Amino acid sequence: MDDIENNLPIAVTIGEPSGVGPEVILKCWYKRAEYALPEFFVIGSAEIMKKTAAQLNLNIPLRAINVPDQAENIFHSALPVLDLNISSEFEYGNPLPSTAPMVIGAIDKAVELILEGKARAMATAPIHKAALYKAGFTSPGHTEYLAKLATKHTNKPYHPVMMLASEELCVVPLTIHIPLNEVPALLSKELIIETAQIIHNSMKKYFGLQFPSIAVSGLNPHAGENNSMGREDSEIIAPAIATLKQTAIRVSGPLPADTMFHKAARDKYDVALCMYHDQALIPIKTIDFDAGVNVTLGLPIVRTSPDHGTALNIAGKGLANPTSMINSLKLADRMSKNFTIEETEEKIQVHV
Repeated sequence: MDDIENNLPIAVTIGEPSGVGPEVILKCWYKRAEYALPEFFVIGSAEIMKKTAAQLNLNIPLRAINVPDQAENIFHSALPVLDLNISSEFEYGNPLPSTAPMVIGAIDKAVELILEGKARAMATAPIHKAALYKAGFTSPGHTEYLAKLATKHTNKPYHPVMMLASEELCVVPLTIHIPLNEVPALLSKELIIETAQIIHNSMKKYFGLQFPSIAVSGLNPHAGENNSMGREDSEIIAPAIATLKQTAIRVSGPLPADTMFHKAARDKYDVALCMYHDQALIPIKTIDFDAGVNVTLGLPIVRTSPDHGTALNIAGKGLANPTSMINSLKLADRMSKNFTIEETEEKIQVHV
């Protein structure tokens, strides 16, 4: 089974309909031949996709499907849509809580289909968390919700890891959407070790790197400069790195963050593990703002997403750049080509 290419389609969740998600999905299908995109289908609302195509003057045929395997015979002549038959009333630039059941339902369905072996990966259009919160959504974000769904299906706990990937740089923020003043208290040797192990295993599994190199940033300027600017680097980060080295994981640091991201430095590692959100995302968005992809590691599914938000200010205007969604589909294709899931009563075994 390991050598059989996985030809199942990729599930694309519609995301926030008031944003640019439907637009970039449509543009991806329109450019499917130009970028040799894998077969995919949309989960959400056929009516929203139809209205968006009309709004943008895109002559894109849509075809409803009932099950993912119908996408194969449809994809090259029409965009397949698995319609959830949930409210499709929306306004460009104005997220409505009434569409939340459809947005969340699309994510639920995609995870279900992958774990049932009916789709091989998911690429998710951006969601608008504020609108979802008003409708009762309780997870901190997309990534955490996916982990919750995976646990629901498998009865196993997961530690999801967010990696932002581009041709020039891959970064992982150890802590994500939290205030900066809370970061030091959340750092721990255990968290760094677990995150680095997930990165190591994922880079081997999905990207074929037998000995991936991980560069770990310091927290403080100059990585603490011999404890003159904080002790976290020497008392938490350095001991975690020492432990990781004992397990044959290629890891270096703690490194001063201000010298980690120039070209010569990037050539020395495969992934940068950073201590907080902006420390990781500023360099990758500076280097490659339009093309980066958000990848979730540490789950029993392959999930990618554009590295941008809903862009409400340009929704419905035809201005959205589909490059990040195109790259999301191409990366989901690459990561899941030889990826299968076998579920037993005890655990899910992943074969690559």
